Amino acid sequence: MVDVLLDAIIDTIKLIPFLWVTYLMMEYIEHKTKDKTKDTIKKSGKYGPFIGSILGIFPQCGFSVSATNLYAARVITLGTLVAVYLSTSDEMLPIFLSEAVPITEILTILGIKLVVGMIVGFCIDFVVRLRHKEEEEEKIIDLCEKEHCHCEHGIIKSSFKHTLNIIIFIVIVTIIINLAIYWIGEEKISGFLGNQPILGPVIAGFIGLIPNCAASVILTQMYLQNVISVSTLISGLLVGAGVGLAVLFKMNKGIKQNIKIVVLLYSIGVITGILIEFLGFTI
Repeated sequence: MVDVLLDAIIDTIKLIPFLWVTYLMMEYIEHKTKDKTKDTIKKSGKYGPFIGSILGIFPQCGFSVSATNLYAARVITLGTLVAVYLSTSDEMLPIFLSEAVPITEILTILGIKLVVGMIVGFCIDFVVRLRHKEEEEEKIIDLCEKEHCHCEHGIIKSSFKHTLNIIIFIVIVTIIINLAIYWIGEEKISGFLGNQPILGPVIAGFIGLIPNCAASVILTQMYLQNVISVSTLISGLLVGAGVGLAVLFKMNKGIKQNIKIVVLLYSIGVITGILIEFLGFTI
């Protein structure tokens, strides 16, 4: 048992320099493009789901929060919001990069999320227009997003804080997974989730509903340790929208509408995962 705990800690410590460099690069790119990104999605119009899904696949501090605020003010459409939620990968990308996951594997997973986000987003907007339920544009809500990220401290300090937060998550998640594997056995766990094409995505979808980066960290670590299949991973990542879901209930009027959005998001993620499983898709 001691070896299991030590292995989890040592393996995670090895990731620190790679994660920090990755986050430093991401912070630099975001600081250079943040305002342009917001302006682009504001002006996206009927092409919102297309632009939102593309912007969503690049992890950006609080981007799902920004999209949620814009939707609450009715600056972007429901389809654009859902497209952003479905495409965003939160902490998956930096963890994959730090673990040297093959680029083809990363692009395939991101590509699936991108395509699903676009298709679903356009379909939602089409249905909304048919039902004539689009609301008039309201004044943009001025919401401070700094409580959801550390971007205001400069890219070096911010990247250190982000790396520290994720490392803590990874250590905790890795220890839990390693202990589960130690006590239960990897074959039994992976067989329980992987050999039942419906149960895996259903459980992953619930994990994805966790309103912070913990969801993507848990799912990514389970995938990297061969505990879950790619279909289960994608299911959870599609549902996961980070802090955006928490902000949705805080800022968007209408609890029923918010619940419907969450149910829609969960259903799309689970159904997509089940379809991928039945199609026998592997990377």
